[in-house]
Amino acid sequence: MSIQIKTAAFSGVEGVLINVEVDITYGLPNFNIVGLGDTAVKESKDRVRSAITNSSLDFPISRITINLAPAHIRKEGSHYDLPIAVGILLATNQLFLEEPDNFIFMGELSLNGNVNKIKGALPIVIEGIKHGVKNYIVPMENKDECACIEEANIYPIKNLSEVIHLFTYKDVKPYTFTSRERYKNNNCPLDFEDVIGQQAAKRALEVAVAGNHNVLMYGTPGSGKTMLAERVISIMPPLTDDEALEVTKIYSISGELKEEGLMGNRPFRNPHHTITSTALIGGGRNPSAGEVSLAHNGVLFIDEILEFDKRALQVLRQPLENKRVRISRVNGTITYPADFMLVAAMNPCNCGMYGSETRLCKCSDSEVKRYLSRLSGPLLERIDIFTPVNSISYETINSDKKEEKSEVMAIRIERAREIQSERFRNEHIKYNSNMSSSHIKKYCKLNGDSNRILEYTYKKYGLSTRVYNRILKVARTIADLDGNKSIEENHIIEALQYRKYIREDII
Repeated sequence: MSIQIKTAAFSGVEGVLINVEVDITYGLPNFNIVGLGDTAVKESKDRVRSAITNSSLDFPISRITINLAPAHIRKEGSHYDLPIAVGILLATNQLFLEEPDNFIFMGELSLNGNVNKIKGALPIVIEGIKHGVKNYIVPMENKDECACIEEANIYPIKNLSEVIHLFTYKDVKPYTFTSRERYKNNNCPLDFEDVIGQQAAKRALEVAVAGNHNVLMYGTPGSGKTMLAERVISIMPPLTDDEALEVTKIYSISGELKEEGLMGNRPFRNPHHTITSTALIGGGRNPSAGEVSLAHNGVLFIDEILEFDKRALQVLRQPLENKRVRISRVNGTITYPADFMLVAAMNPCNCGMYGSETRLCKCSDSEVKRYLSRLSGPLLERIDIFTPVNSISYETINSDKKEEKSEVMAIRIERAREIQSERFRNEHIKYNSNMSSSHIKKYCKLNGDSNRILEYTYKKYGLSTRVYNRILKVARTIADLDGNKSIEENHIIEALQYRKYIREDII
């Protein structure tokens, strides 16, 4: 007799429904799992056998064949343990389930029958809902993330015996997540009022967040670049429902979900400069999400960017442009979302004192050029805003002047983003930074004075088309912050100021 129950596999951040087919026949005792499973799937045979035996249930001494269908999809992970065990119990009449197609099972079994937490529970529930499956048997530790999907009936379990109880007595109600609204508040503990001075850098970051532009800060060591970067998410609007779901799916599959339910704060990723290109972009032998995807809908902070391996930095070019990562392997192609805001910081030279007003730089011109050449032109062209972060004076440090709070900056940014949301309502984009050439022609029209200033700059410095477009995108964001429908002369001038990179060159 063949028994079939449902679980799921993963393709990127999306779930794919899998049928677990169990066939038990007479013959020499054997336990086979087929269907393109990885090592963790193959090893489930021993976990399932011990879990069933140690739960005071009978493990059949027969020929057991488990098929994970469709067979052409690669199966990875240990969450197949529970559906395999349930399938065996159904096939041996130790468990009775009237409509198995209305349930999806997931969970890793320990040898004593306990059900352990798994990665990727949320995408499985989302995929099941798309196919009309309402009921989900999940590990107890995954209950909150799964219960955030209101249409799903979530039944959390601690061990295999509770599965028997659930379907025998049918007296367990679906779990309800009582803090569903918690994630809508952005609870960043850091605030821009802690940063003394640096008004120009704060303004640049405000513009960057308002339009979701990439930004590079440069300045002497200790001037506050890292402090500024760490507070960027404090002025970003809270995650929307859809954004929170997207981010939580990525963290669920990556096994990095620390919060109950959907994620509350926008991601802030700060990888070390020793990171490899694979860890940064994603992939590997068993493809997984990289830092650029873990920063989706949030911030990717690259501190001391010139200390990173040059090859690792080059892989950023494609996701910065396309907002997604495509990883191609022999078995297929996986796509991960990567719509992040890049915030980078660097010293202006090896000693860090180039351009300092208080300390002398010890580097020669050739050394400065060689140091800065680690950042390629194509990567620099994908950065919208460049801003210096200079050392502050003693008088400024001891001043009693109160700095502007993040919540005040966030109000202006929220208004600017609302303008963009209304503007792009039918355009399938969210921010000014996402505008294509056709959008720029439609929404970034210049008056006579603005056009003459940009024309003069374009011809004098030989700007590329990409840089020209980025200047207009930033100018559009500055105009939105001012509440202007048209791009004025002062907006273009400020946008041009953000293209100055260390040596006062417009790039």
